[in-house]
Order: sequence, then structure tokens, then C-alpha cells
Amino acid sequence: MGHNSRVTTPTAAPDGGPPRDGSKVDLAHQVIRARILDRTYTPGYRLVLGSLARELGVSTVPVREAVRRLEAEHLVNVTRHVGATVRGLDPVEYRWTVETLAVVEAAATGASAPLLDEAAIDRARSLNTRMRAGLADLDPLRHSDLNQQLHRTLASACPNPHLLDLVDRGWARLATLRSSVFSFVPERAAPSVEEHEAIIDLIASRADPDDVERAAREHRRRTLARVLEAQDARGTSRAARVDRRAGDLSPP
Repeated sequence: MGHNSRVTTPTAAPDGGPPRDGSKVDLAHQVIRARILDRTYTPGYRLVLGSLARELGVSTVPVREAVRRLEAEHLVNVTRHVGATVRGLDPVEYRWTVETLAVVEAAATGASAPLLDEAAIDRARSLNTRMRAGLADLDPLRHSDLNQQLHRTLASACPNPHLLDLVDRGWARLATLRSSVFSFVPERAAPSVEEHEAIIDLIASRADPDDVERAAREHRRRTLARVLEAQDARGTSRAARVDRRAGDLSPP
């Protein structure tokens, strides 16, 4: 099928027999999830269970169970008489997801800050420098990928695995839309880079973790605010165009 995600063989049963159903489900879940997150499967892509089962060398039963997991993770929609399709984020869910991520990711970044070593801080600066270098000829997908790497680097030393799991879930929910955010609000790219630099400086100076957390939370909320403003403006513009067309069609 020409997909980039590497398919691994399911783990054999301890007695050397065929793979158990659990490992088959895990395999199907890992492969499909990876393809959604790396955008091989884009929003609206239909997941054909039979084709996936043949590709993975399993029956449709573990593939169906994997799709149920992905539905619970808000990565897939399952509709009667239609089947399973890759989910995009609507504006309302985008807002809820980013508001939640602003809280949990900022908390993780604040907890991570005093534990980040110089190598991690240097990596974050390098990523931000690459983002800055790309501003003149913005590639939204590349910018978003670097942005995610930077955010993950800053939160990487958080000692609370449950908090990091919540952050990962938030990023996964954003994954299908994330490539388009800087296309939607390209003017947000440059301020975002400056805010990254300020957060990195706070961490490098060993500032109070609460100050780092506040800066990280505000950074996320500024992006959300700009996206919502752009959505409102475009909605108003569309409504105005509809009103003008209605006026043109009205009787004299």
C-alpha cells in the first residue's frame, strides 16, 4: 500500500504458537495510530478493515478492536453504514483540547524546568533557531513539527508520568489539525518563536518553576486566542457575503 509506517510482526505466544489476540490488537492499534499521527491517514480517510487486516496478516477482529480504541482516543469516528474514518477537530473540540493542553502541558513544563539538563536546553534553543530561520518562507507543516519537538523537549524531564500521559493525549488529539494551524494563522508563527525564547531563557536561568508554568500556559492560550479570532473573522466575512448575495437576489 506504500505507507511509510513500518509494520512489525505480532509477538508470538510463549509456547511458540500464533500471536495472541492481544498482541494482534496492539499491532493494529500501533500501526493505524502512527499513520494518523504522521498524517499518512488524513481527516476523512476511510479505514477499510478488511484491507488493513490483509496488510497486517490478521483477521478483521483485532483490527475492529483497534479501531474501537482509536475511537476512544478521539482519533477515529465510527458511523453506522459508513464505517471508520479519521477524525478532524471541529472548532469547539479544538478549543476544549487546547484549553486542557494549556493547563497540563504548562504544569509538565514547570515541573520539568528544574530537571532539564544543559543538553536539553541547547536542543530546545536549536529547534527554536530552526523555527526562526523558517519564518521568511514559512512551511506550516515543518514549523508545526519543530514546534511539537520543542514543546516535548521542554516537558521531557517532568517526573510525573501521568501528567506526561495527559500531555501526549492532548498532542494526539491535535495531531490531525496541527499541520494547518500555522496555515490558518501564519502571523502567529513569529510571536510564538519569541515566546519560546522567553520560556527557554526562564528555564536556563533556573527561574521559579511557577513562573515557567505561567509563561508556558500563556503561550498556549495566546495561540488559541488568535485561532478563535481568525475563526470569528472568517465566519463574519462569510455571513456578510451571504447577506450581500441575498440582497442581490431580492426583488426591486
